Amino acid sequence: MQSSLEKLRKFFRLEAENGYNDSAIIGGLAKMLDYWESDARNDGLKEETIQAVAGRLRDYSRLSPESRKVTLLGIWNRVKKEHPEVGDKETNQTKPQPASTPPEPPTQEVGSAPQPESPPQQKDAPKPKPAHRPAPARSESTPGAQSSQIPVALNASLTVLQGVGPRNAKTLEQLGLYTLEDMLYNFPRRYDDYSQLKPIKSLWYGEVVTVIGTVQSVTGRPIRGGKSHITEVVIGDGTGALRLSWFNQPWLTNRFKQGLAISVSGKIDQYLGRLVMNSPDWELVETENLHTNRIVPIYPLTAKITQKWLRTLMNQVINYWAPKLTDHLPESVRYAAKVPSLNTAILNIHFPETQDHLRLARERLAFDEIFFLQMGVLRQKRDWQSVTARIFDVPDEWLKSRTDALPFTLTSVQQKAVSDIVMDFGSGRPMNRLLQGDVGSGKTVVAAMAVEVIAHANAQSAVMAPTSILAEQHYRSLSQMLTNGEGGLSAEKIRLLIGDTPEAEKEEIRTGLADGSIKVVVGTHALIEGPVQFTDLQLAIVDEQHRFGVEQRSALREKGENLHLLVMTATPIPRSLALTVHGDLDISVMDEMPEGRQPIETHVLKPRERERAYTMIRAQVLDGRQAFIIYPLVEESEKIEARAAVKEHESLQAEVFRKLNVGLLHGRMKPAEKDEAMEKFRAKEYDILVATTVVEVGVDVPNATVMLIEGADRFGLAQLHQLRGRVGRGLEQSHCLLIPTNDDDTENERLLAMAESNDGFVLAERDLQQRGPGEFLGTRQSGYGSGLRMASITDLPLIEKARERAQALFGEDANLEKEEHKLLGEALDRFWGGSKGDVS
Repeated sequence: MQSSLEKLRKFFRLEAENGYNDSAIIGGLAKMLDYWESDARNDGLKEETIQAVAGRLRDYSRLSPESRKVTLLGIWNRVKKEHPEVGDKETNQTKPQPASTPPEPPTQEVGSAPQPESPPQQKDAPKPKPAHRPAPARSESTPGAQSSQIPVALNASLTVLQGVGPRNAKTLEQLGLYTLEDMLYNFPRRYDDYSQLKPIKSLWYGEVVTVIGTVQSVTGRPIRGGKSHITEVVIGDGTGALRLSWFNQPWLTNRFKQGLAISVSGKIDQYLGRLVMNSPDWELVETENLHTNRIVPIYPLTAKITQKWLRTLMNQVINYWAPKLTDHLPESVRYAAKVPSLNTAILNIHFPETQDHLRLARERLAFDEIFFLQMGVLRQKRDWQSVTARIFDVPDEWLKSRTDALPFTLTSVQQKAVSDIVMDFGSGRPMNRLLQGDVGSGKTVVAAMAVEVIAHANAQSAVMAPTSILAEQHYRSLSQMLTNGEGGLSAEKIRLLIGDTPEAEKEEIRTGLADGSIKVVVGTHALIEGPVQFTDLQLAIVDEQHRFGVEQRSALREKGENLHLLVMTATPIPRSLALTVHGDLDISVMDEMPEGRQPIETHVLKPRERERAYTMIRAQVLDGRQAFIIYPLVEESEKIEARAAVKEHESLQAEVFRKLNVGLLHGRMKPAEKDEAMEKFRAKEYDILVATTVVEVGVDVPNATVMLIEGADRFGLAQLHQLRGRVGRGLEQSHCLLIPTNDDDTENERLLAMAESNDGFVLAERDLQQRGPGEFLGTRQSGYGSGLRMASITDLPLIEKARERAQALFGEDANLEKEEHKLLGEALDRFWGGSKGDVS
């Protein structure tokens, strides 16, 4: 036997004899790695074995004695598998012994104080786990072993635990806890850190602390005419005395005896000038300090479940089962990412010994979630690119002639986006591209060039927008650009199909699409209705894609076979979100404005300064310009303190702007009424348009130079930026005025950020930090398995680390077919719930 293995066996034997107290080596068992790794390499041990031993021993000191037994057994079993010769010299005394039978949850009723642990009694046979939540695959084998076997016991109903009968189990189901496995992944919602003990004389009002003292007196008496009961206990620690109070727990009067040493944790309050602690958690100091004197997990609760009872139940399940989990992350990924093992993470996410242990546990579990997302979107991208698509060759001369026919010169970012699309068309694979551009950056022109390439090849394109207003605007813009100059399309080959289109015209359009005479159709969800059939649909363009559901986008793609897909958004997407959620898309970023566009001047006004805004609007209208006034509500609400468009429109027309024409536009109007209002505004029949956020996206009125937003504090940054983008679309200087609901909201972070920056990408990052990803994701999240529970979509360093590791592994073994990757493959499938999500 190699000397390095002999040393390993010797220290493991000594550690077992010492009761796994990490004393086989002075300073802890991990200290042996200082020299053992080099010895092992000199002996010719496999690098994988060395890394496996080193990785588990580095975490050794953090584990409980029970977990250390399991860890050393796992290491030794792996060594024996790699080096069978060590088994010849092994005796029962040299092997680390398996973990003892776990303690079971308490036998008391739910909500009562915990009793000493009793031996396990498995009452029922394991029951199948309901398919209510996907979770990573597990194995019965030791940590690090590669096996797809899932422990049957983890699928067992919670009624196998003593003290959890059918009634208690039914109550726990309300928390999503059906099986032992669910307990492992029932993460605390927060933590109370009671680990810093203080003497009573050093306590301060408002502190949350743990105090150990001896009971000096106990009294219990009825209060409020006998309707309630109070138990008062005075404890002392030699430095002072502290009064403790519990309400409506009369049994506590008999639980506390004079001279009893207890540990209490809670918040220091004050009563009649004396410090007190009301309803603290408490334990006898002889028992394990599970609820006090440590970082205490706080779990979600439901009726008839107390925190103390659930925490006790969790502790016993976690301590026994967490060490038995097999890590689904390959060791190569875990070491490269520098994250702890799954066993250690699960133990420390529930019952951390220090804040550092808790931080590392969170990082590991968050890494898993982002890593799974990255692997999933890489798989989606591969699947999308594995099919063939029709190739469209684009001659340089033809492309130049069409760009020269435009009434303006393309910006450099527009040219780059067109070039990206042309390359996609010639690749032989379906284009799957996100065109991401700030408001006013000219995305429609790029889309028009893509449509023109398809039409030039006698194929069809469909452009889908979320609203009829935006669809009509796209139709006008595309018609103008596509019919312009020599070689352009004839007007009858471009049609508009929305819900308000007359039925006779709809039938005519459906016929033209089916026989191929119509090459371009622009519309809303009407495009995906059953009767609409294409003869040769090759390009689908989805604008403001996050406003459509997965099913709607999928239905449009199914109108053609392996068609090219271009999705557009005017909502700048933060880098972290683009890397995580849109990793399956090729992205073209348009962050340059067309020549002549001026930054929009943005100012935050107090509500009492509203007349200043009205004065500016009058001045702009006098100069021949127009203005928007946006309100957060259509009609007044008793629940929400905010101005409403309908009432304010009447007031503005009758009192403030009597000599001007004020129009009204909101989401509850009929489509024809909306269209009429917008047309009158474009035609300058209205000087001012009072509206809700129905004008947020796509409305293009170059003559509008003032955007006044009332109740601006009620909007997110992304939405405010979109609204602001409705002005500044011409060559004149434009203005955005923000008026919050109250004077105090003038310092609102979002409003101040708007005044500081016109850069949508900067604002998007701030909005993500402040409001989370919902503003950007829309309905895309369906298809993302169980969602993110530990990871933050704003943690860019973690996202980049997970993406790097996912790309490396995907390049090595995309299908996760290698033996060491099979557990990861199972975990990935369970995370995504068997769904591949949606590629757009």
